[in-house]
Amino acid sequence: MAEFIKINPADNVAVAINDVEAGCGFDIDGVSITTLTRIPAGHKVALKAMAEGEDVVKYGFPIGHLLQAVPQGGLIDHSVLKTNLEGLLEYTYQPDLTEIAPAQTKATFKGYRRADGRAGIRNELWIIPTVGCVNGVVQNIQKQFESELAAYPGIEKVIAFPHNYGCSQLGGDHENTRKILADMVHHPNAAGVLVVALGCENNQLGAFRELVGEVDETRVKFMESQKIQGDEVEFGLGLLREIAEAAKDDRREDIPVSELKVGLKCGGSDGFSGITANPLLGRFSDWIVAQGGTTVLTEVPEMFGAETILMSRCQDEATFDKTVHLINDFKAYFMKNDQPVYENPSPGNKAGGISTLEEKSLGCTQKSGNSIVRDVLLYGDRLKTKGLNLLSAPGNDLVASTALAASGCQIVLFTTGRGTPFGTFVPTAKISTNSTLAANKPLWIDFNAGTIVDGTPVEEVDQAFIDFVLGVASGEHTNNEKSGYSEIAIFKSGVTL
Repeated sequence: MAEFIKINPADNVAVAINDVEAGCGFDIDGVSITTLTRIPAGHKVALKAMAEGEDVVKYGFPIGHLLQAVPQGGLIDHSVLKTNLEGLLEYTYQPDLTEIAPAQTKATFKGYRRADGRAGIRNELWIIPTVGCVNGVVQNIQKQFESELAAYPGIEKVIAFPHNYGCSQLGGDHENTRKILADMVHHPNAAGVLVVALGCENNQLGAFRELVGEVDETRVKFMESQKIQGDEVEFGLGLLREIAEAAKDDRREDIPVSELKVGLKCGGSDGFSGITANPLLGRFSDWIVAQGGTTVLTEVPEMFGAETILMSRCQDEATFDKTVHLINDFKAYFMKNDQPVYENPSPGNKAGGISTLEEKSLGCTQKSGNSIVRDVLLYGDRLKTKGLNLLSAPGNDLVASTALAASGCQIVLFTTGRGTPFGTFVPTAKISTNSTLAANKPLWIDFNAGTIVDGTPVEEVDQAFIDFVLGVASGEHTNNEKSGYSEIAIFKSGVTL
């Protein structure tokens, strides 16, 4: 097996597939090169001698410039490489659109058809607090109802979603909380929802109900704890039993993949993310789009440096303008808080071989494949357009994954080179970028994309991944579900009273 891989013909670096010791000889494009130092797996080796200030090219694009000269065969990492990016930019719409041909064979999954026509991939009861003050109440309702689940065969699970918000918040933070919680109430993965309020919080139940709007009153119920005489847990259990009775006969049926909405996310990225797992998601995203379905890309700060690629794929100038605002508004948020816009790669990213934000972003955006960008969503917005969508949310794993789920995604696909166990309120499947991680963390990783560099044909991995996702959509549990890891995190940027 080759020791290094050159991703794009224009690149002047190659990526180590395994740890390579100093003095190892290898050939790239007919040129013999010897490593001058140890090159860890996922890290970059110079394919030619490069001068101080020279651009390093990976994925066919500059990923930064050298702070010092590096000889052929030398290691290039964050210690010698600096971003080329700076401040707010002006952009011009230069479309480069590739239509994804509709699939000739239409795939299906086994899901739940809701009364309003939408499709869910789980049939769970959710208990959602309007404010953190009643977290204990919702958790007690969940614990006590779990012993009754057997009486309602159509219900798969009961889950409480405690959080720390809903009071002492102002402006945008208050609205973010209300929007995300309202999105959850409407999510098709829920067979039914019990909303639990306290009574004196900022997120007043009456105003929240107005925001939620029309619901199936047999499946969604509300309670205000301060107005209940006696045991609010027992009162909540009574409401939950009514919801469960309405949902107990729900059954899975064949549903077209065109109704699947999939969130695309990465975290703990490494040097293989842009070689294995992220391109795998990109090809899968194009497959979903060809089926008439929907995918959503978020993590706006990890679009910086690759944003023009996404902008060139916007379906029209109006979508382009929304994408420009998506990027520049997030940059302005960083600058307003006196934080550097481009010093993004985390310690884990750097240890895994990612040196600059451009490098991270060029790998990150590969999750979107080649599809045309059809719409751009603000934080807390719900999907209304099929095809590839962009969503405003930060890079933080749980905040971004929660936002993807809140937009209406029934599943989040999460690529990682370092590993993480978490899950948001929908199935959160972890796809490893390398086989070592998959072997070391089998209780975290659901699918190993590292087999691509191990030699498994890409077409074979792609088909296995399609089968895997459709299996999850049809009821197979992800590892976060098996472990009971289901959480929410809401974006906060302002003052807490």
